[in-house]
Amino acid sequence: PRLSAFPPILRFVMDAAKTPLVVQPGCNHTHTVIFLHGRGDTALNFLKSLAHSRDSHDRSLAELYPSFRWVFPWAPVTPAVGFNNQPTSQWFDIWNVRDFSDKEEHQVEGLKESVQGILKLLAAEADALSGRWDRLVLMGISQGAATAIHTMLHLHEQAPKLGAFVGFSCRMPFPGRTLGETRKVLNPGAGNNENDELLKRTPILLEHCADDPLVLVQNGRALRECLRGFGAQVNWVEYPNGGHWFNSP
Repeated sequence: PRLSAFPPILRFVMDAAKTPLVVQPGCNHTHTVIFLHGRGDTALNFLKSLAHSRDSHDRSLAELYPSFRWVFPWAPVTPAVGFNNQPTSQWFDIWNVRDFSDKEEHQVEGLKESVQGILKLLAAEADALSGRWDRLVLMGISQGAATAIHTMLHLHEQAPKLGAFVGFSCRMPFPGRTLGETRKVLNPGAGNNENDELLKRTPILLEHCADDPLVLVQNGRALRECLRGFGAQVNWVEYPNGGHWFNSP
């Protein structure tokens, strides 16, 4: 694609096996961002959207963070039960998009597989940064952010902290549980592990638009309180408009 927002020095990498799309840094590599797209989207479409986005001073992400490597994984394409089993790009399937709690156990298999894949990707990127987990940023929007949340909850045995977690238009799959109980949803043999050190040490930013018609803002507020209950320090930004996307600029 033509990534006009990134300088020509940045490389775009993709192969037929759907390995993550990568935008390399324009100078010495200091940090890596792993950014998960939403349900129904693709890594390519999401990257192209971000490439044309600007901040309030008309700067692109590459201009703001020239030493960052940006990694965009692809969600698997699997049948969506709520859409007559139509093949859909999704990190996990949902039984009822109007009521996420309806047969929520249906979400487990896909979410578990996606979390395992992102955990491996995080480990590889940490190795590329000489083990500096504190220079990894995990980000997601919509279902990508929900997947990233559960990924972060399962990092406590691998990493002391992340550089940051950022989630947009996000909710907590399987809410209303303790930290240990939430971990057991995807890993029943984990026991009630309440180790919250990574959550306490990782800066977390959640942003949500109040007019979001798909993931209602109360879901985002509930996620905020859930993570705070787990010991996390959460910065919350709520915008009056922007829909199921970023408030712009």
